[in-house]
Parts: sequence; C-alpha cells; structure tokens
Amino acid sequence: MHHEGAPTTANHPTLTAAGAMAAIDAAWHKSLELGVPVNISVCDVGGNELAFLRPDGAPFMSGGIARDKAYSVVAFNGLPTGAWHRIFKDDEPVWHGIVHRDRLVVFGGGVPVYVDGALVGAVGCSGGSAEQDTQVATAGAEAVGTTSA
Repeated sequence: MHHEGAPTTANHPTLTAAGAMAAIDAAWHKSLELGVPVNISVCDVGGNELAFLRPDGAPFMSGGIARDKAYSVVAFNGLPTGAWHRIFKDDEPVWHGIVHRDRLVVFGGGVPVYVDGALVGAVGCSGGSAEQDTQVATAGAEAVGTTSA
C-alpha cells in the first residue's frame, strides 16, 4: 500500500459553543454600533453551525446567506468570502463555474476565526452592505481569535 505510515486520525482544534456565543455577542454589538441589523452565523471548523442570531429588523432571507458565508469560509480552508472576486476575477472558467456551487458565497461578510494559527471556525454576517457585513463578522471573529493565521 502506498499510504503506509500515513496518520489514520487527526486532531483539529475547533470553536466551542462558548466561543461561538462570544463571537455572536461581539458581532451583534458591532452591528448595533453601526446601526445595521444583520444576521450572524458562527460555525466550527467542519462547517457545522454553532450559533445564530437574527436581531430585530434583520432581513429574513439574509439568514441563509449569513449561514452560507460562514460555511464558505471553512469549506475553502479559511478564505474570506470577500477575497473571491479579487483572486478569481481574471480566471473566467473558474469564476463562472464556481459561483454555481451550492452554498458558496463570493462577496464580503464571511471571515475565518484562527486561534494559535489554526483555523477553528468562521463568522458569517448578512443584511448590510458587504463592507458592513465584513466589519460585523470581523468583530465577532476577533472576540475569539484573529482573522488570519
């Protein structure tokens, strides 16, 4: 066999419920500061939602978008949703093909959460502009860790 000696298990750090709640709280307070009610979703490193908040006034449809933003980040190993256009805009086959993937969001508002250099989850926000969503998500991520490795 060609995989002799390869590890058969892995141990990865991930966000906990307490970390998710801290991120939700910080993100919500940032949205209040900005005066923009946005949906906030926090997922673990496997893309499983740990916490969700739809504050008063946040658009219903944006709830699913917030969830998909958080999922998109961990599904692509920490790539913020706002980075997609910059990275792939000149690669038309990829750009026009990838946007049809289920749950992929390619505009701002999804950011990774890193702790000690390891990707542990993500925060996704939706309901404001891409810039506002990113500011709110970043506040949530920074309550637990950092947004870069």
